[in-house]
Amino acid sequence: MAWWWPLLLQLWTVMPTWPGDELLNICMDGKHHKGKPSPEDKLYDECIPWKDNACCTFRTSWEAHLDVSPLYNFSLFHCGLLMPGCRKHFIQAICFYECSPNLGPWIQPVGSLGWEVAPSGQRERVVNAPLCQEDCEEWWEDCRTSYTCKSNWHGGWDWSQGKNRCPKGAQCLSFSHYFPTPADLCEKTWSNSFKASPERRNSGRCLQKWFEPAQGNPNVAVARLFASPAPSWELSYALIVCSLLLPFLS
Repeated sequence: MAWWWPLLLQLWTVMPTWPGDELLNICMDGKHHKGKPSPEDKLYDECIPWKDNACCTFRTSWEAHLDVSPLYNFSLFHCGLLMPGCRKHFIQAICFYECSPNLGPWIQPVGSLGWEVAPSGQRERVVNAPLCQEDCEEWWEDCRTSYTCKSNWHGGWDWSQGKNRCPKGAQCLSFSHYFPTPADLCEKTWSNSFKASPERRNSGRCLQKWFEPAQGNPNVAVARLFASPAPSWELSYALIVCSLLLPFLS
């Protein structure tokens, strides 16, 4: 038997079936997340798309919709009421963050690239999860005439009265002032939890922060794509080439 046959057989036997599975269908180690995803039949309103497989409970989905959410004692109305469409986008983003089991490839320990101060009980966060182009554009368009006083909402607030208030000297100005572009809004609001992707919905290469439940969860396939560091077909191709070349080396 030629010397190269045992080597080739060993290469084929160690070939992985699908790398990255440990990043799929998981919940981050967060303050309000469940230990693992499971069905939640009674999720509230904008959180309903995740009812078949969720990292959040009904209580978390309900509290995500309150004006001053008990989740983090955070008020979206720190500069007055938001336009209804703008408020809806933020609630969808909160539901996505708290409920989605498809954020595994972007989960990082708190403190790496992290927060000014981590919320109590929050050990992990999401970093640079790629939101589809339409998600960022529609979010920005519906919020640009509402008001805020900061571009980074993860830190720097006045918490002296138990909820976030604008820090001294910060002016309430339009969203378009603090976030001149859709990418600014998607990326800066929560310290790069999200990244504005140039990809569009249904491309299979970006995440949707909300989707029609009847059409299924498009983020499952996206998470699988990003969880795979080396597509299996590439490894197969390399082994085939190797098997063709080895006889000439003997």
